[in-house]
Amino acid sequence: MNIYVLLKKTFDTEEKITVSGGAIEDDGAEFIINPYDEYAVEEAITQRDAHGGEVTVVTVGDEDSEKQLRTALAMGADKAVLINTEEDLEEGDSFTTVKILEAFFEDKEVDLILAGNVAIDEASGQVGPRLAELLGFPYVTTITNLEIQDKTVTIEKDVEGDVEILETSLPLLVTCQQGLNEPRYPSLPGIMKAKKKPLEELEIDDLDLDEDDVEAKTKTIDIYLPPEKEAGRVLEGEISDQVNELVSLLKNEKKVL
Repeated sequence: MNIYVLLKKTFDTEEKITVSGGAIEDDGAEFIINPYDEYAVEEAITQRDAHGGEVTVVTVGDEDSEKQLRTALAMGADKAVLINTEEDLEEGDSFTTVKILEAFFEDKEVDLILAGNVAIDEASGQVGPRLAELLGFPYVTTITNLEIQDKTVTIEKDVEGDVEILETSLPLLVTCQQGLNEPRYPSLPGIMKAKKKPLEELEIDDLDLDEDDVEAKTKTIDIYLPPEKEAGRVLEGEISDQVNELVSLLKNEKKVL
């Protein structure tokens, strides 16, 4: 099987993030594989081990994204591709990423593409489904189980606390949800092997694209941190007085009534 994983570098949200001038400060920030993409990498390796073939991880990003690709290789992926847009594009959006990936997959033989359900930085959840539409692939989002028998695929899909069971066929694109598997940690032998595994670097010129083809359709106006959580307030007195005070607070201070 020819299995591909769409991977994105994201900020580590467990580390402190600093916002200045409407942008996140990169200096000193920690970057990781988007956590939902880790489920995709793990599932790709599992399916390869069960059915044969190879796993290729692909990312659209800057030169520093090589670190996250090497991590995926250390987990067990076979090959990696970095489509480096650092010098060609100042900014992009989901449309930009999808157009680049569409060009990349144009001449590829693909059985299965896996991606994270969402990226934790922007959380649009658009790249996987939009790419599948352009490639003419069936797709299923938020999967929690994947079984392949020949060309037939049985999927369990998370539907807000319930499970939907679907049957489809290859080639296929799926996006992966928490609960699908438990991503492995790269082992020391895996890390050593990853240094020798192929990592191809492309630019948009290599895909016969220019800047106008992938110009972003959206623009980020501002980025800001949520307000700090206020301390709780304890209402005292008779129950009727507490109710009146609560209604007054909700109406006049919080403006929710």
